Amino acid sequence: MAWSQSRTEQGVRNSSTAPVWTFDRDTRPRRPALPGDTSADVAVVGAGFTGLWAAYYLLKEQPDLKVVLLEREHAGFGASGRNGGWCSSIFPVSLDRVRKLYTHRAALDLQRAMNETVDEVGRVVADEAIDCDFAAEGFVSLARTPAQFARAKATVYSAKTFGVESQWQLLNAEQAQAKINAEGVLGGIHTSHCALLHPGKLVRGLAARVEGLGATVYEDTEVTGMGKGRVETARGTVTARVVVRATEAFTPQFAAYRRHVAPLYSLVVATEPIPDAVRRDAGLNSRLAFNDMRHLRIYAHPTAAGRLVFGGRGAPYHFGSKVSPVFDADAGIHNKIIKTMHEFFPALADVGVSHRWGGPLGVPRDWFPSVGYDAGSGVAWAGPYVGDGVATSNLAGRILRNLITGRSDELNRLPVVNHTSPRWETEPFRWVGVNAGLKAAAAADLEERLTNKPSKVSALLEKLTGAH
Repeated sequence: MAWSQSRTEQGVRNSSTAPVWTFDRDTRPRRPALPGDTSADVAVVGAGFTGLWAAYYLLKEQPDLKVVLLEREHAGFGASGRNGGWCSSIFPVSLDRVRKLYTHRAALDLQRAMNETVDEVGRVVADEAIDCDFAAEGFVSLARTPAQFARAKATVYSAKTFGVESQWQLLNAEQAQAKINAEGVLGGIHTSHCALLHPGKLVRGLAARVEGLGATVYEDTEVTGMGKGRVETARGTVTARVVVRATEAFTPQFAAYRRHVAPLYSLVVATEPIPDAVRRDAGLNSRLAFNDMRHLRIYAHPTAAGRLVFGGRGAPYHFGSKVSPVFDADAGIHNKIIKTMHEFFPALADVGVSHRWGGPLGVPRDWFPSVGYDAGSGVAWAGPYVGDGVATSNLAGRILRNLITGRSDELNRLPVVNHTSPRWETEPFRWVGVNAGLKAAAAADLEERLTNKPSKVSALLEKLTGAH
């Protein structure tokens, strides 16, 4: 046991702070920065998944469009290159909350669209020959306490009564352990509507494909302002008929949008390649996304390279919606994530941790992602996605195509279209409220461990936010 501890500590100490997805990154130099004033039909601020998907679908629809993407760092620098690799049909707001805000039909349509989006991403990467380790084996949420199993059963029952009975399948302990052989599994729920992928490979492949379609991606180009008909940078101004804001967690850095989004940090670790025997015993030789049903969310998956990626929430919100590379690493939170991973799989204490990283994700005040376009000003936007953006950004890209080109499509009637979220409170109330919410989620998990019953604190949180 002493060797295991030493091995783990050495792996943590020597781990990279870059995402594992950049480990095999090509050595291509940065794309050129904006050389000066220019014009375009569409100027996209941000070259992450949202901006790239929007450019892709716009150019597929109208190949003669002049599309320019402006990126402060490099394509995929933000959440698109830092996430946990899930392309899932999860929407951050419960279907019941969508029903209350809109209609029951709208909620059903939204879930169907999210399910179909997973398939759409798979179709595009196949058609465009983007090798991003795409594997559509689904997602299992394990129940590892009696309270979690009670909520698992309630989830399946609620889905059935709501009208999406095929969304979730209830698993008993044996069925759940056959999928992921973690410690203490009592059961779980499974959905087929989830795929795993290598986000770094996807964002690089998508950027290259967009350029092949005629778009120009300018890197190292910081946008200082945007509005009707123009995007301002330190290197020049882009005039455009349409401006797309695709800035996710970095949105509050623009004064006009300071209270639109709260950036929260999610932190992740990746192991060294796991020995085959250990992977087999732990049920990690599949490409299945998984977590357990705790309230302070975790997420994990076995990569195509034989590693385990394991991430979680819990890092504090920083006053004034501050975003900084300094926050990408937090030894205390990373160590808690590693401890949780070892609680799931004790045998991994003998496997080194090669990467520890993090990054901000964007959260609107009501946790409800949105996509919109104001034809009068020519300004469009999409996000933020509350950490569920790998798939939702693809859906947003198709909706942006429709709204900008005037294409008639049933997607245009989804409740995310032109949804208006309330603004976040001013500081210090925002700082107090967001961090109190994070502590409440942790308290809900503790409550369930002590009582073996679904948390009353969590029920109150879901009632207040609609998040699930």
